[in-house]
Formats: sequence, C-alpha cells, structure tokens
Amino acid sequence: MLIDLLRKRRSVRRFEERPVEEEKIDVLIESVLRSPSSRGLNPWEFVVVRDKEMLTRLAQAKPHGAAFIKNAPLAFVVCADPARCDVWVEDCSIAAILLHLAATDLGLGSCWVQIRLREHGDGRMAQDYVAELLGLKAGMVVEAIIAIGYPVDELPGHPRASLLDERISFERYGEGKLGN
Repeated sequence: MLIDLLRKRRSVRRFEERPVEEEKIDVLIESVLRSPSSRGLNPWEFVVVRDKEMLTRLAQAKPHGAAFIKNAPLAFVVCADPARCDVWVEDCSIAAILLHLAATDLGLGSCWVQIRLREHGDGRMAQDYVAELLGLKAGMVVEAIIAIGYPVDELPGHPRASLLDERISFERYGEGKLGN
C-alpha cells in the first residue's frame, strides 16, 4: 500500500558502493514518465547520471547539501522547459516524489538536492552550473537532483507521533482537530 511506502521513506545520504541494476533503473524511468502534469503538457525532462566523474561534478553544484551526490551510484537530474507550462515547478516536484517512492519500493534510498534558486558559489546560480555541465538546451532549467542508491544504513521511518498534526485544519483554517 502507498501508506506503507510513505511510512518507510527517508532521505538517504549515505550509499553503498554498488550500482543500481538496469532493471531497477528502467522502473525508475518508467515511474517518472508516468508522472501526471498540468494539462498533460509534460514540461519535465530527466538526465540519468551514473558516471562517477559526472556525479562528483554534480556534487559541487552548491556549497551546502550536495556533496553526498559524489558517493551515490545514480542520480536523476530533474529539468524542465518552462516555455511548455506555467506550472513546471509543480510538475517536476510531482515527478520527483514519484521517483522517491519508486526508489523506496525497489529497496533503494534517495535524497532530493534543491538546485532551483540556489547559488553555486562562484557567483552563478546552481541551475546554470548544472545546465552547463549537462549540456542542456537553451531555456531549460534544473529543479533538483535526486541521488539514488542502496542505503548504507537502514533507517526506520519517522514515527507517527513526530508528524505535525497541528498543521491540519478542518473546514476552515485553524479550526478542528484530528480525530474530531
């Protein structure tokens, strides 16, 4: 069940030094390609990266929060053509969460690395650095990089008690409580 995947999924930043099998990569690709998008415009595109040198260079996309990519055996770079759709950010985000859930279902770990609106560190934006690195066509933008691999540690899901129930309202903002 989907709720079981949601209960199990964790952000994973430490990966085993073992490649992800082609069959699993195929399932991950199919998962993102089945992602819904506004008006069926599918503004997203994905670059699948397995090359260690390229993963190391992607890990340098921003000063903080990306370094672990270099130790992942696989990354999906989530890109879009904003000219195709005004809600490309939402469409890319939906595809990314489906990728996370598919990875979890396959026994893999994953972690989102925010690229859009982040600085690279040399005065450029991280998305410009990644776009140049991957040779994206003009006008394409990078939303995120999803690092994927076999987790070094099997972390338990977050306990139910840690969820932010106070962020749920019923009928009107700030009214009602869970279970009432």
